[in-house]
Amino acid sequence: MSRYPKGYRKPTDSCNSCLAWGNFSGRHCQTCYMFGRSHETATCAGCRRVQPLKWNYCRLCWCQARLNTQTAAGPLTAEADARARLQAVRHHQLFFVGLHHRNGPAPAPAQRGGRRGPPRKLPPAPAWRPSADWSQLPLFEQIPRDYSRLDPTAVDLTSPWLAWAKHLAHQIAEARGWGRNIRFAVNRGLALVLTEHVEGDVIRHSEIFTPLRARDLPVGHTVTVLEEMGIFLDDKEPSFESWLTERLEGLSPGISTEAERWTRTLRDGGPRSLPRRQGTVWLYLNHVRPALLDWSNRYDHLREVTRDDVLAHTRTLHGHHRRDQLVALRSLFAWAKRAGLIFRNPTSRIKVGQYEYGVLQPLIPAQVDRSVAAATTPAARLILALAAVHAARVAQIGTLMLDDLDIGNRRMTIAGRARPLDDLTLKLLLDWLEHRRSRWPNTANLHLLINNQTATKTGRASNHWISTAMRGQDATLERLRIDRQLEEALTHGRDPLHLAQVFGLDEKTAMRYAASARALLEQAAEQKHQ
Repeated sequence: MSRYPKGYRKPTDSCNSCLAWGNFSGRHCQTCYMFGRSHETATCAGCRRVQPLKWNYCRLCWCQARLNTQTAAGPLTAEADARARLQAVRHHQLFFVGLHHRNGPAPAPAQRGGRRGPPRKLPPAPAWRPSADWSQLPLFEQIPRDYSRLDPTAVDLTSPWLAWAKHLAHQIAEARGWGRNIRFAVNRGLALVLTEHVEGDVIRHSEIFTPLRARDLPVGHTVTVLEEMGIFLDDKEPSFESWLTERLEGLSPGISTEAERWTRTLRDGGPRSLPRRQGTVWLYLNHVRPALLDWSNRYDHLREVTRDDVLAHTRTLHGHHRRDQLVALRSLFAWAKRAGLIFRNPTSRIKVGQYEYGVLQPLIPAQVDRSVAAATTPAARLILALAAVHAARVAQIGTLMLDDLDIGNRRMTIAGRARPLDDLTLKLLLDWLEHRRSRWPNTANLHLLINNQTATKTGRASNHWISTAMRGQDATLERLRIDRQLEEALTHGRDPLHLAQVFGLDEKTAMRYAASARALLEQAAEQKHQ
């Protein structure tokens, strides 16, 4: 995170590492920042400064050694030659950011009516999967390959597998709008992992993730090419497994085993039950965990839990906490009864109770104004309008596609329901589309809202990114959505059918908004007569 406030332009400064003078954000120039991420910090053998080191020398000493090679024979080649040049450094010539490496010939002058500089690099030659006349079978199947031990200078650039990978990478890059930096980094990663690759080898995620990250190479884009080649195996552990292990920690062995079976049945479904959404599974296990931790101190299995134990636990809870935990416990013990793990369901005949919803309250203008002031980017302003004007949920905003827009007829389709575009939303939408076109002109992502991470892919933006601008405000996107639907109920009558037709609400939710509007209008009438 930058140490300067948003909108502040950092003045020209010198890098804290290489002392180069120029315009950059933060304390280090971009090259020193990347150099520091891949090298350990210690005392430099040349200038005696505490800096990230390569072969015991900091980047400033490396730049001076390269500068000295201009008057010597040949560049820095072997390690012994490089160490000799580094030891010979006795002074440092300061430079401007980005100029120390310009040791080659001057760019060709621009031709009349032509482009400036060297010709554009040609795309890789077409290549296909190498033919496998014969292949050496691996001696040991389960021994993982250590890609971190490969020397980047010893990669096999003539490998037919690498030629095929570069051809596929170029096609994917053209289709998805990858920039030059991403293409170069992907080719470097492919050259690293495909060195010594033969027919029958499988590249695993666990083998390449750490080596590629250590060299700041894009793992996801490299994996995309390897998957297209059909030689990649995704063996990383799902996040659900690590989360489940963490949630079951501290339970007695018997209760832990039974709770794990119940959780997996919720996620995957069973002979007489449908699979639940992953968010529902997380909530259910989180709700029953406090009770299971308490019972694990006394019991080894769920069949030892009695009705009195359940009642004693629920007496310590109130409001929606009691209701949520009791619903989850009823699900757990009902599954255990069907599976034959318990004789009687201890939660039977324990009433959950009707949840009484409070009266929805409208937002005050000051809260809305602060949220409007927090929306400073074209994307944030459009997101704010979609929630506050069209009552769109965060997930619905993230799944909007370019095909959902009909600007000519001033219509937009949100969650399968066509809505007219008002003047404000139309203006914000056109501003965002112009910003999107100028910022990512070559993107192949068809989602309406994209960012730096999704512009080179085809997936949607995360809910976290969509709600970032309104996080911490009183009028969040969810509160704005609720306020818009409540305003519709107050303005156009307390008719649940009208609300269900306009916003696509189910009957219970529409009746709740209508009841809140009726209570607010009655309260306002009473205050008027007092």
